[in-house]
Amino acid sequence: MLGRIAWRNILRNKRRSLILITSIVVGVVALVLTEGFAVGMLHQMLTNQIGADAGYIQIHKKGYQSDPTLENSMTDPEPVRDALEKDSAVLDYSERLRVYGLISSAYNSYGVSIVGIVPSEEKRITTISQYVTKGTYLSGKPGQILISTSMAEKLKVGLGDKVVIMASQRDGSIGSEACRIAGIFETLNSGFDQSHVYIPIQTAGQLLNADGLVSEFVVNPKDPDDMDAVVSQIRHRIEALPGAPNRYEVLTYEQMLPLLVAQLELYKQALYLIAILIAFALIFGIIDTMLMSVMERTHEFGVSMAVGMSHGRIFRMVMTEALFLAIIGTAIGLAASYIVVSELSHSGWDLSMFSASLKSLGIGSIIYPVIQTSSVIQTVLIIPIATLLGAIYPALKAVKLQPVEAIRAS
Repeated sequence: MLGRIAWRNILRNKRRSLILITSIVVGVVALVLTEGFAVGMLHQMLTNQIGADAGYIQIHKKGYQSDPTLENSMTDPEPVRDALEKDSAVLDYSERLRVYGLISSAYNSYGVSIVGIVPSEEKRITTISQYVTKGTYLSGKPGQILISTSMAEKLKVGLGDKVVIMASQRDGSIGSEACRIAGIFETLNSGFDQSHVYIPIQTAGQLLNADGLVSEFVVNPKDPDDMDAVVSQIRHRIEALPGAPNRYEVLTYEQMLPLLVAQLELYKQALYLIAILIAFALIFGIIDTMLMSVMERTHEFGVSMAVGMSHGRIFRMVMTEALFLAIIGTAIGLAASYIVVSELSHSGWDLSMFSASLKSLGIGSIIYPVIQTSSVIQTVLIIPIATLLGAIYPALKAVKLQPVEAIRAS
């Protein structure tokens, strides 16, 4: 009965109800889109870092992660290679020989991470080949090098030019190789571009006098969504190798990128704060509109109390009206958000004017929103609760009206 009366009150003043519903719809859309774009940015940061270099899983010799030197590289990688070939959880893998060194031209020199790769394997693991903007990806021919656009500008070199790379060998001497620029790449992370160059792994072996050495195996699993099970299976297989216990370390991207993961967690916590701020803004909007509604119906409340309606029933009636409006507004808001996000998830939101800042964070200039189930559940809980909290004060004002004075207010 109380619900029927509350529903009739909503329909009786359509303009007032429309204002309230609009406020709720705006709150829902603001919350969903804010979280959608924030989650999309975080997702792109992580995906770009995984795709450009880290991969989902890496296998090193024990101690390499904390001290990435040639001394901690694998001298006999064949057993690990065989284990990965036979592992049903592994989709693709690639081996690398990585060292920190110097790249020089006739104009400048810079410290970089020199990554020796097997081009055909790396192409299946990372997205570097897709970011080549000039020239070609490495063919595996000795003496080739792949550098970034920013590095080419700093060194004042172009396609076909020669550069010299230098690095410390295992015996402490300095090795050097002259390489010709085969291609120039540009990823979505400016910091990464300024610190990485790629050469064939054979060239890296010659540079370091370390043929056959492997610093890391990068692994992409068949099912990235079940990382715990995949890592457990790979680790079990690796540890079963002869002499393997405590010889290798199998790391996930979360262990390899702790700063990025911590940054993502910090951003996620900030999203909760944003949700609370939007909820507070909605509460004050609801208070203002509902209070206006109560003041307009002072005479009606006075008559209702005069004929015997209790304060409790009046309070529940106002709160029921707010609940109905919250449900309607939330449903419409979620539908509107879904339409907007569905469109933007394909076209994206172009933020080219901020491209330099976004690239420093490892994000592209086009942001694609991502809606998670947890975000929808959070919205469904927060918005109605905020609406009901905003309706408490107006409901109390209605309860405190004196019947005689309220009737006279007409």
